[in-house]
Amino acid sequence: MATVTRLYDTHTEALNAISDLEAAGIRADDISIVSNNTDNWHAGHRHPDDTHARGDRNGDGENDVADGAGKGATTGGVLGAGAGLLAGLGMLAIPGVGPVVAAGWLASTAIGAAAGAAAGGATGGILGALKEAGHSDEDAHVYAEGIRRGGTLVSVKTSGDDENRIEQILDGHRGFDAATRGEAYRSSGWSAFDPGAGVYSSDEISRERARYR
Repeated sequence: MATVTRLYDTHTEALNAISDLEAAGIRADDISIVSNNTDNWHAGHRHPDDTHARGDRNGDGENDVADGAGKGATTGGVLGAGAGLLAGLGMLAIPGVGPVVAAGWLASTAIGAAAGAAAGGATGGILGALKEAGHSDEDAHVYAEGIRRGGTLVSVKTSGDDENRIEQILDGHRGFDAATRGEAYRSSGWSAFDPGAGVYSSDEISRERARYR
């Protein structure tokens, strides 16, 4: 299996790409999304530290992302584009990134890798999940940094036959690969994702997005 991943500066571009993927017959089970939620784009949520936002309805501490990605549970607030995948959107907090919403196999893998870990494990889980999916360590760091800076990551698993078609769909909505965006990050002195770095504010994310417009 190959994995095609692209980073989007806005969740709208990512959701449109997912909608086109599903319309093209790509299975929702093969698509994954991890999106920065600092600007509260995902309606009906609360901060990840809130027990209701985590899906902890029964007081068992179960994370809503794991529940949504693994069991297809719905969190609401998303209509239309990519409804097959996005019905499973849930929330978590990532050290160095902040609040994110996520669904699909990548989110499920990341949560599984972080299960039972101390604070900060979710970050290692996302990097580990990206590398397990076939991305190099360097690319995984770029994608994690992209989420930190307000981006949305869309990853698609494919047997290879649809790889070119998937790339065309993702690229058609201003999706960036790790090489392109990594070069831009490194030009300003960045070298690697740091989970101990400060979380970007909404204003910082807006300025970051404006750099690439």
